[in-house]
Amino acid sequence: MQRVTIAQVAERAGVSTATVSRVLSGRGPVSAAVQRRVRRAAEELGYQVNPIARALRNSRTDTVGMVVPSISNPFFTSLVENVEHALGREGKELFLCDARSDPEIEARRLATLVARNVDGIIVSPCHGTESGAAVQATADRLPLVQLDRFVGGTSTDWVGVDDVAAMRQVMDHLREGGARSAAFVGSLLTNSSTEQRFAGFRHRSRELQITVDADHVLLGDYSVAWGETAAARLLDGGDPPDAIVCADDLIALGVTRACRAHGVDVPGTVQVTGYDNIEFARLAEPPLTTVDQPRERIAAEAVRLLAAAAAEPGGRGERPPSAHIAFVPSLVVRGSTRAGAPAP
Repeated sequence: MQRVTIAQVAERAGVSTATVSRVLSGRGPVSAAVQRRVRRAAEELGYQVNPIARALRNSRTDTVGMVVPSISNPFFTSLVENVEHALGREGKELFLCDARSDPEIEARRLATLVARNVDGIIVSPCHGTESGAAVQATADRLPLVQLDRFVGGTSTDWVGVDDVAAMRQVMDHLREGGARSAAFVGSLLTNSSTEQRFAGFRHRSRELQITVDADHVLLGDYSVAWGETAAARLLDGGDPPDAIVCADDLIALGVTRACRAHGVDVPGTVQVTGYDNIEFARLAEPPLTTVDQPRERIAAEAVRLLAAAAAEPGGRGERPPSAHIAFVPSLVVRGSTRAGAPAP
């Protein structure tokens, strides 16, 4: 099928090709009546704007790249969805890449997005140090915002949540439910999320005089399987802690499953908390008490920061100090802990 040209639209509407161009690009003064006539003619003929030609004219592509550590993690799936919706409201499209929790793959994905001439990139770095060089090199070439996770020593904007404040809420809640001892189950301390959550857990535990034995800190990965393995180690000793604090909901789901397998009552014997409030958290047995991140607000702020960076005159070298925006998350209380009224 032959492509409809702008000249054909102009002929149908009875105007010049320059007028059609002004109407379809939204640039230049054109009366409302002429605009309606041009748009009706374009619709009747099935005319479609050539995105490549438009990009060349505007020096932008209206596309944004996004790189996440693992698209199989429900939290990142939800985060991507919110970013895509926020971009859609700005008339932009999303190119999504999965780093597979590998800094080398992440670096290649970032380079690919730069080569595709995206207008900017949103990235949740998979490693707290090894991701740094590629993230900074990318940020030196085009607008970039770090989301949720971050790497230190980089001059980019970041938006996420205050993980330390979140852990304060978690530990206060567990203490209210009678916890005198606690364990922490998370991923290896190779990303900012786990580092900050563990730091908040340690600090508040000391303040509340909640005992944390050396062998009650277990670090693996963000998965249900690791949660099951870690909980089995804690329970096989015969003297489990009063609470098991998990760095994300996937781990917590594995922990509660292991508790059922060992005949350990949750929350009667052991209280369990998660983090992220993924959809499966409320469907767990028992439903998980967890930290809810305001994903819609985080995504909207990331898109706003990216647009602001792209609009700054003078290039990347004249940017003002980087923004660091941390939202305070909320604790969703459900049946896996004892204090307070459970949420649905």
